[in-house]
Amino acid sequence: MLRPATAADFAFIRAVAGSPDHAPFITDEDETALAAYLGDPAARLLIWEAEGRKAGFALFCEIGEPSGRVELRRLALAEVGGGQGQVFIRALVGHGFARLNARRLWLDASGENPRALRTYERAGFRLEGRLRQHWFRPALGRVVDLVLFGMLREEWESLEPLPTRA
Repeated sequence: MLRPATAADFAFIRAVAGSPDHAPFITDEDETALAAYLGDPAARLLIWEAEGRKAGFALFCEIGEPSGRVELRRLALAEVGGGQGQVFIRALVGHGFARLNARRLWLDASGENPRALRTYERAGFRLEGRLRQHWFRPALGRVVDLVLFGMLREEWESLEPLPTRA
C-alpha cells in the first residue's frame, strides 16, 4: 500500500536513505527539504507499507509537466534482499501511470548499484543512456556513472502481472 508521507515519516525516510545499503546511492535530505516536497504540487513523497509496517519510500517529481513525464526521483526499501523489490517497484510504476497520469516514467541510478539496475530492467524499464562520470557521491568520495531508465504508458500497459506468492 502506498500512502502520502507526513512529517512524522521523516525519521524513517532519513534512516532508510542513510543506511549502509543505501547511503552510497541515495541522497539523504534533511527535514526542511523533505517538508518542501509535501507542499510542492509537482511532487509526491510516499510511504510504502507492507504487512502493516513502513517498508519503503519513494519520491515522484515533475508531476503535471505538459509532456506527461514523471520522474521517480528517489526510492528505497527499508530491508534489501528480502524479495520485495519487484512488488515495490511495480506498485510505484502503477501509481505513476494510474494515479499520476504519467505518459512517461523515468528514473536514474548509480552505475555502481547493480541490484537497482537489475530491478529496474526486470520491472520493465528500458535502459536509455549512461552519463559517464557524472554524479559525485559523497559517501563514496568519487564520481560515478549515472544510468537513465524510462518506461512509456504503452509499455506499462503491456507488462505481464507479477506471479502471486503461494
